[in-house]
Amino acid sequence: MCGIVGYIGHQDTIEILLKGLEKLEYRGYDSAGIAVRNQDGIHIFKEKGRIADLRGIVDQSVEAKTGIGHTRWATHGVPSKENAHPHQSASGRFTLVHNGVIENYEQLKREYLLDVALVSDTDTEIIVQLIDLFSKEGMETEEAFRKTLGMLKGSYALALLDSEAAETIFVAKNKSPLLVGLGDDFNVVASDAMAMLQVTDEYVELMDKEMVIVTKDSVAIKKLDGTAVTRDSYKAELDASDIEKGTYPHYMLKEIDEQPLVTRKIVQAYQNESGELAIDDKIAKAMDEADRLYIVACGTSYHAGLVGKQYIENMAKIPVEVHVASEFVYNMPLLSEKPLFIFISQSGETADSRAVLVKVKEMGYKALTITNAPGSTLSREADYTMLLHAGPEIAVASTKAYTAQISVLAILAGVTAKARGIELDFDLVKELGIAANAMEVLCDAKEEMEQIASEYLATTRNCFFIGRSVDFYVGLEGALKLKEISYIQAEGFAGGELKHGTIALIEDGTPVIALATQESVNLSIRGNVKEVAARGANPCVISMKGLESESDRFVLPEVHKLLTPLVSVIPFQLISYYAALHRECDVDKPRNLAKSVTVE
Repeated sequence: MCGIVGYIGHQDTIEILLKGLEKLEYRGYDSAGIAVRNQDGIHIFKEKGRIADLRGIVDQSVEAKTGIGHTRWATHGVPSKENAHPHQSASGRFTLVHNGVIENYEQLKREYLLDVALVSDTDTEIIVQLIDLFSKEGMETEEAFRKTLGMLKGSYALALLDSEAAETIFVAKNKSPLLVGLGDDFNVVASDAMAMLQVTDEYVELMDKEMVIVTKDSVAIKKLDGTAVTRDSYKAELDASDIEKGTYPHYMLKEIDEQPLVTRKIVQAYQNESGELAIDDKIAKAMDEADRLYIVACGTSYHAGLVGKQYIENMAKIPVEVHVASEFVYNMPLLSEKPLFIFISQSGETADSRAVLVKVKEMGYKALTITNAPGSTLSREADYTMLLHAGPEIAVASTKAYTAQISVLAILAGVTAKARGIELDFDLVKELGIAANAMEVLCDAKEEMEQIASEYLATTRNCFFIGRSVDFYVGLEGALKLKEISYIQAEGFAGGELKHGTIALIEDGTPVIALATQESVNLSIRGNVKEVAARGANPCVISMKGLESESDRFVLPEVHKLLTPLVSVIPFQLISYYAALHRECDVDKPRNLAKSVTVE
C-alpha cells in the first residue's frame, strides 16, 4: 500500500527511481510519480495508472542526481493525476511524497491554510504547504519540517525535496515503514529494501517519530526534539532472483509453485542439530505460562490463525481465540489473567495489527509476531518473533505466506506440546514432509485445476465454498482468493450453516465447491452437498484420498488430518488463478487492493 523511493548521489536518477517503483508495484497502487532536482529546479512527472503509464510521460532527457518517487493507493481523494504524488507547495520550493494517513489534516487546513489554493484532495498536500508556510516565516527547512511533524496526528513516511537545498533529501517516519539505504558516494530511501536492491543491500531502519537528513555522503538521524540517534546498518537478506518472475507469466503462479520448497525450508529452519523441532526457549516458556492465547490478524493471516487455533488446542491443549485486528483494537474482549498475544502478518507492517500490539504492550502483556519480514515493525515491537522463511511474496493475493504461516503454527503447537509434557501420537517432521510432497503433486495438477475453473467459474456471478471443521477455515481462504483476483462474489460457509439462511441464495447452476478431508465430518458435508444439489446448485467436491466418492471432482493425496489445510488450499489457489485468467483480470495486481496494508 503506497511506496516511496528516493536517491541522492552520482548516477542519473530517473531510471533508478522508475525501476525502484516497479519493484514496489506489488504493494498495490493506482497512480505514480517522480520528482527530480537539477540546476534548473525540480521536475515533476506523475500519472494515474501503472508505472508503464508514468514511463510514457517522463522526459528521459532530464538529467538529475537527486529525486524521490511514489506509488499511491488512494485514501483521500480519487485516483487521479492531481491527487498523485509528489505534491508541491504553492511557492514551488518544496516537493513531498507521503505514505500513511494524517488524521487531523482538516483541522490543520482550517487553522493554517485557508489562504492557500490547494490543488488536490489529499491529506498529503497539507504537509508540504505547512512546511512552505513555516519557511516563509523565517525558519530553516529542517526547523520547518520538524515543526510540521510535531503537528501531525496519524501515520506518515515522508521524503521531501527543497529546491534551495540541492544536496539533501529530508525524511521522516511514524507508523508507516521507511528505510534509508547506504551506498558508496550515494544514499537511498525506500519503503521496502527490495525497491533499491538494484543499487544497495545495506540499510538502516528508522523508528517512529524520527527524521533523517540524507545527503550523498551522510545520513543523520534525529528525534523530533533534535537529539542525534546512532544506529547500525544491516544487510538485506534478499536474493535478486527471488523478486523476479523468471519464466512464469505471473508472480502468483510462481509463488504457488514455491510452497512445497517453503514448507521444507521451514522444517529445516526450525530443527536443532538432533533433527528435532525447536523454537526459542523464551517463546516455549511464554506459551506454556499463558492461560489463553489471542491470535490477532487480518485477511489471509486471519484464516491461517483459525487453522492455528486447531493446531494449538489439539496438540498443546491451550485455549485459543482468533480475532480480526481491525475489530479487536476498538472492541477488546474480556481478557484472561495470563494472556499471550500472537500477531500473524506476512509483511509485519499491518497497521490494524500494530494498533492492537501497541495497546496490549501498554497493558503490559507479552506478544509474539509470526512474520515473513525480519526487522519489520511488528517483529521489532513484539517480545518474540518467528519467521516464515518464505522469501519475498510479490503477488497481492497471498499463497505461499498462508501455507508458511500454517507450517510455522504447526511447529509452534508441536514444540509447545512437548514443552508441556504432551506426547503427540504422530511425528510432525515426517508428516510435514509428506504434506510437502503432496503439495508438489498438486502444484503439478494445473491442467485439472484450469479445467475446473473453466467448467465452474467461467461465467458465474457468484460461488460458495463449504466445509466443516478445518475445511470450513480453508473454504474461507478459497473464497477470499477467488474474489480477490477474479472479482467473482465468493463466500465461505460452514456446511451446517447453509440451512440457516444461505441456502436461499442457491439458484440453478450456482457453483458450490465443497471440501471433504476430515473423516469425522465426511458424511455431514456430503449431506450438505446433496442439499444444495437438490436446489439446483452445481457442486464440485474436492476430497481426500480414502474419503472419496465416485462423483467427486478431484481427490487430494492423503496427509495427516491436521495438516490437510496445507494441501487442500492449493487447488483453491490454482482454481482462482485460472478463473482470473479466463476473465482477463490482472492476477498479480487486482483492482483496489494493496499487498502491505499500512493504514488503518
